[in-house]
Amino acid sequence: MTIMNKWLSSAALGLALSVTSMAAYAETPANMLVIANRIDDITTLDPAESFEFAGSDVSRNVYGKLVNFDPLDLAAGYQPDLAESWEVSEDGMTITFNMREGVSFHSGNPVRAEDAEFSLRRAVLLNKTPAFILTQFGFTPENIEDTIRADGNKLMITTDKRYATSFVLNCLTATIGGIVDKELVMANEVDGDMGNTWLKTNSAGSGAYKLDSWKPNESVTLSSNPDFYSGAPAMERVIVRHVLESASQRLLLERGDIDIARNLNPEDIAGATAAEGVKIVDELKGRLMYASLNQAHPVLSKPEVRQAFKYLVDYEGMRDSFLKGQYTIHQNFLPQTYLGSTDENPFTLDVAKAQELLTAAGVDGLEIEVGVREAQERIEIAQSLQNTLAQVGITMNITVGTAKQILGRYRSRELDVYLGAWGPDYPDPQTNAGTFAYNPDNSMEAQATGLLAWRNSWDTGGLTAKVDAAVVENDRDARVQMYKDIQAEFRETSPFVIMFQQIEQSAMRDNVTNFSTGQAITSASYWQVTK
Repeated sequence: MTIMNKWLSSAALGLALSVTSMAAYAETPANMLVIANRIDDITTLDPAESFEFAGSDVSRNVYGKLVNFDPLDLAAGYQPDLAESWEVSEDGMTITFNMREGVSFHSGNPVRAEDAEFSLRRAVLLNKTPAFILTQFGFTPENIEDTIRADGNKLMITTDKRYATSFVLNCLTATIGGIVDKELVMANEVDGDMGNTWLKTNSAGSGAYKLDSWKPNESVTLSSNPDFYSGAPAMERVIVRHVLESASQRLLLERGDIDIARNLNPEDIAGATAAEGVKIVDELKGRLMYASLNQAHPVLSKPEVRQAFKYLVDYEGMRDSFLKGQYTIHQNFLPQTYLGSTDENPFTLDVAKAQELLTAAGVDGLEIEVGVREAQERIEIAQSLQNTLAQVGITMNITVGTAKQILGRYRSRELDVYLGAWGPDYPDPQTNAGTFAYNPDNSMEAQATGLLAWRNSWDTGGLTAKVDAAVVENDRDARVQMYKDIQAEFRETSPFVIMFQQIEQSAMRDNVTNFSTGQAITSASYWQVTK
């Protein structure tokens, strides 16, 4: 059985199962939100470790942070959350947070500055994939007792040098900034893991929702926190069902068995638009679709080959067909709306140009493997690439797997080519510059799995130093130009073929109001939803 046959068989089975299970569903209750979404990328729900799209949605609703975003006013930027205010020292290196009084964790334990101290220190000590978001400020296991410290109701963090305060605060809105219940987490510690094993499948937050269950590749169930400090959510229960197939999601939505379908393809969007009681909401996301070439590969590491791949993408053809309305052409690592973003898109499909580059590199025939998650649009993108690459004599074999399988191989540097998506962790240009164009240690021993440059075995050369300089630049206009210059060099030299920026189209019952997927700066939130 071919890869594609396997995919179609799997899709058909998924549809059959979905249809079979529909009999158990009635129209959703007024106090319950039911969402269909692909959630097979979740590998852990520990905020110090979680680094996938669906996991960040869970974390956003379960964990409070020092600062956070208002889903009804995202343009306002970060706002007080568990910290009700803060002050910055004269030298700009220490931020003192004043913790909000009277807030409790789901356990009933009070939220203290000590919990915030523990949470941030814990993230540094565990040193999981997203740890770099904090350690970029100079926090280390050796200095955290001095640089992250609680004093009564105050939490002080001291960075290694002066950064823009907005940059530091934006980083604290990332998933890793979730504040956990120290007492509960440490009560579940095993062999010095600081509760990591337990928190993979449990929660210890203070947010609008608490985790009831996570069944891998099946569902996430949340229940409301009646004591949420800003008021109990209207949706007392949220169920996110893993439904892979677009057609299945649409059928469930039109029957009233779910409230929101998040992964409809353009054809099903068009069909759902005409359905009674359904509306479509568009949000420009920060999520980028890209392919990347492993620089440990002796051929893919040649500069001409890297460049050739960028001329072997049918950008317009894909945008105007199976990606219609859901992606816009974008060839830069900073998404539109971000400080320093640019609309320069110099590459078009040009097979002749690609052939010239390959000939100059001495490449005549090549067989490679691309890893791709079992999602319809990603498989179709891979097939389009497979077709254009074949025109210059490159055989690209497509390996389809679960998100966990493919991401695991990508993070281990095992794939020749990876095709997937990347979304920002916080609303500052460093969030993507520091992953795509930054790699201070390219050795295997570094295990810098949070850096995409590292995953692709790419020593960025001078770009790493340029990213370091840009992140501490205090002049806004100068900083904007620095990121534009970095992206210009990146487009020409990097092994990343950035293709599209996502426009998320959520199909939902017309009684659902205030649902937000977070636009380009954050994740989905549920506590403001009504129906």
